[in-house]
Amino acid sequence: MALDDSQRKTMLAAIIDSSEDAIISKDLNGIITSWNKSAERIFGYREEEVIGEHISILIPPDRLGEEDMIISNLRAGRRIDHFETIRHTKSGRQLQVSLTVSPIRDANGNVVGASKIARDITSQKEAEELIRKYVKQLEVLNDTGKTIGAHLDVDTILQKVTDATTRLSGAAFGAFFYNTTDANGEAYMLYALSGAPKEAFEKFGMPRNTDVFKITFSGDGSFRSDDITKDPRYGKNAPHKGMPKGHLPVVSYLAVPVISQSGVVIGGLFFGHPQPAMFKEEHEQLVIGISAQAAMALDNARLYQEIQALNARKDEFIGFASHELKTPLTTIAGYLQLAETTPQRANDFLPRISKQVTRLTAIISDLLDISKIQAGKMELNFAKTSLHALIKENVETVRQLSGRAIEYVLPHEDVAVVIDGQKMGQVLINVLTNATKYSDAGARIIISAVRMGDEIQITVQDEGVGIPPQHLDKIFTQFYRVTKPGKSSTEGLGLGLYISREITEAHGGRIWADSEEGKGTTVHIHFPIEIIRKK
Repeated sequence: MALDDSQRKTMLAAIIDSSEDAIISKDLNGIITSWNKSAERIFGYREEEVIGEHISILIPPDRLGEEDMIISNLRAGRRIDHFETIRHTKSGRQLQVSLTVSPIRDANGNVVGASKIARDITSQKEAEELIRKYVKQLEVLNDTGKTIGAHLDVDTILQKVTDATTRLSGAAFGAFFYNTTDANGEAYMLYALSGAPKEAFEKFGMPRNTDVFKITFSGDGSFRSDDITKDPRYGKNAPHKGMPKGHLPVVSYLAVPVISQSGVVIGGLFFGHPQPAMFKEEHEQLVIGISAQAAMALDNARLYQEIQALNARKDEFIGFASHELKTPLTTIAGYLQLAETTPQRANDFLPRISKQVTRLTAIISDLLDISKIQAGKMELNFAKTSLHALIKENVETVRQLSGRAIEYVLPHEDVAVVIDGQKMGQVLINVLTNATKYSDAGARIIISAVRMGDEIQITVQDEGVGIPPQHLDKIFTQFYRVTKPGKSSTEGLGLGLYISREITEAHGGRIWADSEEGKGTTVHIHFPIEIIRKK
């Protein structure tokens, strides 16, 4: 059944009112002539408020020229499809809309007005912008990661990260503080600056343990403030109350911890701006992403430095080993030649040859021990051993090798210790040999032992040259040797104390040293009487 005009108009009105899009009609002068329910919902005006009003009530002042363009196209009978622009609501909120405008013609085909469909695309555009920002952030993170990842020098990484994050966050100035240790194992802090000269930063000072800085260095997460001067934790630490004189002007504040892959806070990125509310969440997230890359780059730089140090020590060790092996062999060869040319003196050379063979055997033994330790194959043969016998036998060995007098003080009652006697004897020989090597011929060397409950502590004390503080923590590491004063080199591979530490720890004990330059060194060897071993 065909619909009459009245039915068609009713159906059309129903379709228009049920549309999700705003459908508006206007005449060629821009006067609104119809307004559907979605237009009311989207723009906030009721129908009676806008009928008869000019369409410009929806158009921002800076976009009024668009209406002239639209009317010009309509007069020419041209349709406008999906024109994206900005319109505002009754409350003044701006919307991003897509407009489709079609000319309305009278019975004679003349254009008398326009039908406008406005689709609210604000959410779509916000999603697109969010995706765009996310992609941009990924690009920035990728580019920054490539830049800092290409370097293995700590100072270079610090500076490049600081420059990049200061620029990307929009900060007026930024700083990167990095905790590290020097070659002597002493902790200190490096820093890099961006946006401020070092002269200005000297007035700023290094971060102190204040409530504000503690957030970052304790690893509690990033911290962003629109106005740090209004934070209740700000300026509460003596001697300063508020911002110190000469301090860089910080109002907007952003701080992000730099955390290594092991979970340790190794530094922090700090940013400031003299204006409030300059740092947004997107800036914070960007810096967090770069801080993670910075942590990896710094970890890599640290590993690279360690590898370089190990390579240097390896090369040094090869030189040491070659020299130490060559010296006794050369000496033995020399005495053998002398014995051949002067056979009547052969017996005189035998003790000297024997001494060099003993030295050579000790070097090879150390090398074999190192290979076993590093392969995790050092085996210990535990058995009950007399503490008195352990000390007396190894003291006598060192006496014979060095020709030095060594005193000992033993517990009144002997103690049966469950140890690998051969290995623990090796520890005592290594420590006693060092005592003879680094003390003058007339200096006293005393070894003592005491029982401390279920444990034994053996102490070797000398009156030698002592060990400088910067070397004390390193003497138990591989290939580390302290050169005696007045000598350019020191005999030995620098393995004895490292092996001693490994053996002692394998017995469930520990070994350490106290020393004072010019007064001597005391080495402590502490281990249980019987180690409880897992079956």
